[in-house]
Amino acid sequence: MNLDKIFHLKEHHTDVKTEVMAGITTFMTMAYILAVNPNILEASGMDRGAVFTATALASFIATCLMALLSNYPFVLAPGMGLNAYFAYTVVLGMGYSWQQALAAVFIEGLIFILLSLTNVREAIFNAIPMNLKHAVSVGIGLFIAFIGMQNAKIVVNNDATLVGIFSFKGSLSSGTFHTEGITVLLALIGILITAVLLVKNVKGGILWGILITWGLGILCQFTGIYTPNPEAGFFSLLPDFSHGISIPSMAPTFMKMDFSIVFSLDFIVIMFAFLFVDMFDTLGTLIGVASKAEMLDKDGKLPKIKGALLADSIGTSVGAVCGTSTVTTFVESASGVAEGGRTGLTSIVAAILFALSLFLSPIFLAIPSFATAPALIIVGFLMLTSVTKIDFSDMTEAIPAFMAIIAMPFLYSISEGISLGIISYVIINLVTGKAKEKKISVLMYVLAVLFILKYILL
Repeated sequence: MNLDKIFHLKEHHTDVKTEVMAGITTFMTMAYILAVNPNILEASGMDRGAVFTATALASFIATCLMALLSNYPFVLAPGMGLNAYFAYTVVLGMGYSWQQALAAVFIEGLIFILLSLTNVREAIFNAIPMNLKHAVSVGIGLFIAFIGMQNAKIVVNNDATLVGIFSFKGSLSSGTFHTEGITVLLALIGILITAVLLVKNVKGGILWGILITWGLGILCQFTGIYTPNPEAGFFSLLPDFSHGISIPSMAPTFMKMDFSIVFSLDFIVIMFAFLFVDMFDTLGTLIGVASKAEMLDKDGKLPKIKGALLADSIGTSVGAVCGTSTVTTFVESASGVAEGGRTGLTSIVAAILFALSLFLSPIFLAIPSFATAPALIIVGFLMLTSVTKIDFSDMTEAIPAFMAIIAMPFLYSISEGISLGIISYVIINLVTGKAKEKKISVLMYVLAVLFILKYILL
């Protein structure tokens, strides 16, 4: 098989060895999703094993599509932030079933396919002011970090102040240190380990952070510092190979979409939030990673962006059928690009590794939430860095951006952040007479009115 003919390696000044190494690097930096995604979606009532299989399979299919439709070195998987929105906002917050949330993801994917085939998505992308786009990324980063701190029990409920910090003294006096207390301590150590690995530029630092934290947990279990207590939700940290090496069944989540709420206003809001975040996540990632790889043309456009967006949107609908939240292009693809990956061969290598990981499910499913929490918190930090791109010298830009950012963690919802950001942007610019010079698009006014109606009617 002539790989050069298929992927045009010489034309992109690369070779098979470089592409293979780049594919392995990208997979290593984003394999944490195989442990984190089942942990997050399990909170919505979904079967952990089924979500693991759906995650690996959807990542494999979507990444192969990326290679075939665009020949770009981008890798896809269920997106961080989108999975949190799915589990914590739509299911736990709004009270919808995970089956209804999957239906929203499926339809959002179909709409994204249509938008990818037309120029509508460019119109939407161009309509939202750049500062608000950066603010969405920052807000999602804070939201993910907050969820990570909750999953690790670093942040706990507190009657006086709503939230507070975990009390080690309290866990020692109540005798829960060997179950809960030690896991909180391990999560804090894990954050520091992951941070050091990132500072040292270790390839796959986030995945290594998870594995080292988990390894420390296993040591604590062997020495009796950590004692499993399944009744209290603290399980053994050792992988269960008692059923041999088998792929967990996808039956509990496969084709389980519930379309009964399709015609409600709430459904439209949920679906739009998925679509909005998915679209901007994807476009932002594609442009960011492509500029690093010097793939953009002289006008700053990505030549085969249609194929890339199509892979992303088909991946989302396929993911919903399999039983996972929105599939999107991962910003971790930048790590493979940094290793020299320039073509779809990089993607194919990463896709094959996702397929092979299906046989390692006992390992990924044994990884506890205290070990994946540092990954969430560090990914949150990486997303927060977009705050430097917001123009704070213009109050009419900065205040709506701030509204969008604080609403996401404090209101525990990505979509609330997006809607408050858009409403405040339109109103502040209208009232202060800046709307004309800003050339606010008609679409922004339409979105603002729709979001205001949502708050009045719902």
